[in-house]
Amino acid sequence: METRSIVYVALFAALTGALALFPPITIPAIGVPVTAQTLGVMLAGGILGRNRGALSMMLFLVLVGLGLPLLAGGRGGIGVFASPSAGFLFGWIGGAFITGWLIERSWTRLGFTRAVLATTVGGIVVVYAFGIPWLSLTAGMPLWSATVAAGIFVPGDLVKAVVASAVILGVRRSYPLIVAR
Repeated sequence: METRSIVYVALFAALTGALALFPPITIPAIGVPVTAQTLGVMLAGGILGRNRGALSMMLFLVLVGLGLPLLAGGRGGIGVFASPSAGFLFGWIGGAFITGWLIERSWTRLGFTRAVLATTVGGIVVVYAFGIPWLSLTAGMPLWSATVAAGIFVPGDLVKAVVASAVILGVRRSYPLIVAR
């Protein structure tokens, strides 16, 4: 891997950690915070492409596992990977990969609609596909109940997909060769 790619991977891992500094919005009924960190997942895949985007999320999770307080609320350490929300964290790797893959496939004809579709599929559908079954398993709840519980976060995630798409398109205009082919 060339130095530039290593720097991009580290930069987007750091960006995802920095997004934890935005004050989370806690939904009282469930007590789980809505954070800006999935925006980092969408941006990593959409700007860096599938491989570097996924690597940046892997690096981020390794740093969290080592105990760095990079998650919302200053959480970190190996214990977060045993929590009911751990599936969503692991989904960040797949989410960045799929977002990047979809963006790469349409890079030359990328418009706002395609960008929103890519960030929604990768940053929401894929992340939830990892997170919901894990939530169901660890919380001892039926899959349908876990899906409904996770559904509370979809509107906020859609807003993040729109924001990420605007940023991705801005980067595409100013630095069109960043996505690795």
